[in-house]
Amino acid sequence: MKGLRAGYVPLERALSKLGVASRTQAREWILTGRVRVNGIVRKSPGFGISPEKAIIELDGKRIVRALFRNFVLHKPRGVVTTRADEKGRPTVFSLVSELDLHLIAVGRLDWATSGLLILTNDTRLADWLTDPKNKIRRTYLVSVRGEVTEKSVTLLKQGIKDGEDTLQADDLSVRKSSQKESHLIIHLTEGKNREIRRMFLALGHEVTKLKRVAYGRLELGDLPLGKFRELTADEIAAAFPGAPTPPHP
Repeated sequence: MKGLRAGYVPLERALSKLGVASRTQAREWILTGRVRVNGIVRKSPGFGISPEKAIIELDGKRIVRALFRNFVLHKPRGVVTTRADEKGRPTVFSLVSELDLHLIAVGRLDWATSGLLILTNDTRLADWLTDPKNKIRRTYLVSVRGEVTEKSVTLLKQGIKDGEDTLQADDLSVRKSSQKESHLIIHLTEGKNREIRRMFLALGHEVTKLKRVAYGRLELGDLPLGKFRELTADEIAAAFPGAPTPPHP
């Protein structure tokens, strides 16, 4: 935020970075007078603090950095990745409610897409994984209506204009193709909104099934549908070389 001293961040962002709340929830806490900084109630979400030096309290209880934890979830179709849904549909967070952690989804899978989803309370890791400059490859299994020809494969690799976006596969291969249906493996390094569905629709193919099976070097494997497992620090380091390591508590 403009005007903050070096090493200082807005209070709402500090609470989010500590892994205890989203910025929206942190803002609500602050505006309702529940947050004290060095013994003083602060009602400005933009109030600048040094997270390493400030004593932050919520309802009189000191807030400390949460232990960073990471999970992989096998997301089913029919589940959304938002924290709450206006249509009342189940969310991925309802599948991990037993963890009692404030987790965020790394990237999004739409309602009709299944597969690998990373959940974490480490905002630095989440930002790094979704930053386009890091070019983290995502791998999907795709089924579409109709026959995908070699010409279509070439066009998908070269890039297809859809409005202001250029939709492009990093790589793809056809596993099976007939006049009725085609099955493909597709790799992306930059995930635009509904990119795979849009690129195939631009070529006249409706996507009937879409599943993410890998994110970087992390694979879904045989994790059952709707289940999750915790990732170790070694797994994160092996799957995402160069990713930020969790700070010491």
